[in-house]
Parts: sequence; structure tokens; C-alpha cells
Amino acid sequence: SYSQKLDSVSYQKELGSIADKVKRIHFLTDRIGTSLARIHPELLGQKGANAARAANLCKSDLVTRMVYEFPELQGLMGGYYAVKSGEPESVSRAIAEHYRPTQSGSPIPSTIEGQIVALADKLDTLAGIFAIGQKPTASKDPYALRRAALGVLRILIEGKLPLDLASLLESALEAQPAGKRDATTLNELIDFVMERLRGYYVEQQLPSEMFEAVKALGITEPLDFDMRVQALRAFWALDSARQLAAAHKRVRNILKQAGETSAVVDAVRFTHPAERALAAKLGELQMTGDYAAQLSQLASLREPVDAFFDMRAANGEPVMVNDPDPAIRSNRLALLAQLDKLCRSVADISLLPG
Repeated sequence: SYSQKLDSVSYQKELGSIADKVKRIHFLTDRIGTSLARIHPELLGQKGANAARAANLCKSDLVTRMVYEFPELQGLMGGYYAVKSGEPESVSRAIAEHYRPTQSGSPIPSTIEGQIVALADKLDTLAGIFAIGQKPTASKDPYALRRAALGVLRILIEGKLPLDLASLLESALEAQPAGKRDATTLNELIDFVMERLRGYYVEQQLPSEMFEAVKALGITEPLDFDMRVQALRAFWALDSARQLAAAHKRVRNILKQAGETSAVVDAVRFTHPAERALAAKLGELQMTGDYAAQLSQLASLREPVDAFFDMRAANGEPVMVNDPDPAIRSNRLALLAQLDKLCRSVADISLLPG
């Protein structure tokens, strides 16, 4: 009965009423639940139905006299009213918690249903306000978009939800009734939220170079981004990490100056044992989804990489990568290209201080 009154409550003049916003939250809740069903198959059943029910009821308490008198009780009172109305416990809890996290350090929703509804609500707010051109300025953020963006990130990371931020924001823009919903707006939204991710890691005292090393790969799935960041932290504690970062910088510079390189390494064209040793070591590495293990394997490249750059001829003269023979030079560059690819499999190691 309260939900029926939401049509008369304005959310934002271009974005419609609170009832309109609830419809968009329901749409996004369904979209998110479908995306998560591959790892949470229960969302195809009762949990999914409960999330949808919570989405439909999550703003209904805004028209009650209790929340009118005490706005800080929004959501919480909705949870109580849902219990009294006979809604399932998971529905009432999702309603009560869907504004979470309310501030830095406060908890995210405790259930998957609540996390999905909270994501849908925050994504809709971000997309709608950006679409109508009212994004925050340096001094003003009337719709609390920075807090909404951080909330989205924390739910995805701390809730361990493997969802792509770009896809989520694209769906949220698609649902908006007005404003610019083009690629430019989507990119602005992604950049805005990713800057909040930078701040999230600043609070965790993550060196800025580590953030940039992962960001350079274009990762837009916050959970995946975080897994790479945490693996990078552990990698940086290894003695060989800095030397490998310095070597990777050198590799990147050489490849940049060389331009396009061959993708194929021909072992027949090796002229020095250090080339063979490096190629053999690269062939041993197994690139899996375990980022910590991948970086640990990369650390083992330090010695063969150092030996490669310290190559000497029989007469003691240094052996250069850019050999006068085009075939030998091309082969060495292809070997370095393989090394470069591995050094950017988890993060761009060259961007770390070496």
C-alpha cells in the first residue's frame, strides 16, 4: 500500500518519481542476479525472487510518517515494516541494508540479496545523475555520488562479486529515461568510479605505482583488480621484484624504440647461451588465474634476464640486443616481446619503482 504512493514522490524532475526509480532498481536487480547466477545458481530460484521483491519494496518506507519525521531511519524502518507485513526474513533484511555502506568503514549488506539491491540502487543513482549532466564538482556532490561509487566498489570487492563495472554502468545508463546515455557518458562514469577506487587503495596505504600498474591493463572488474593488487603487494616484498621491474622498464623502452616486432622466437637463431637460458625459463612459466603464483614465477626470471642484458662475446665485448644482423636482432626482440607479455600478465611491472 505504501508502494502505491511512490508515484507522487519526485526523485528528480528529469528522472521521474521514486516509483520510476524503483522500476529501474528492479530492472538492474534482475540483470545483476542473472549475471551472478553462474556462481550463485540459487539466484535463479527463491533468492532471486526475494531480491526482486526487496527491490520492489526498498523505497516504500519513504512515504511513511516515521521516515518523514526521521529521514535517517530510511531502509531500517522499511525492514521492520516488511517483517510486520509477513515478508520473508531475507527480503526484510535486504530492504533494511540496501543503503549500506553508509560511510567509510561501515559494513556492506550482509546477504547476496541485499548486496544486489544495494548495487542496483547506487548504479541507478550514478547513471541517472551523470546522464542529466549533474556530476559532482570539486566542492559539491549533492547526490552523494562519490559515496555511491565507493559503495559499489566495496560491495563488489568485499562481497567477492565478479562483475564488470563497465557492463554494470552500461546497463544502468540504458535504463535511464532522459539525458545523454552515449559512450562518452559511460566512459566518464567509469573514470569517475575508478578514481574512487584509487582513493579506496590510498586509505589502505597502497603505493600509487601499484594502482597504476594494474590500471594500465584496463581492468574494469573491481574484484579482479583487487586480486591483482593484493598479489602485487606480496610480489613487491620479494628481493628480486625491484630488479625485475627495472629490467622490464628497459625491455619496454627497447621494444618501443624498435616498433613492431615478430611474435615468433626461432631457437635456431640464438647465438648466445643467455638467450637460450632466458627462452627456456620463459617456456617453463605457467600463466594461470592464480595471480600470486604467476608473480612468484616471474620473480624467478631475474637471473636469466640479468644474464641476457649482460651478454658478452668471447672477446669480452658486450652483445647488443640490436644486432647488425636483422634476423638475429628480430629474434632477440621477439624474445623480449614474450618477456614483456609475461611481465604484464598480472600488472604492468615496468610501472613499479625499480
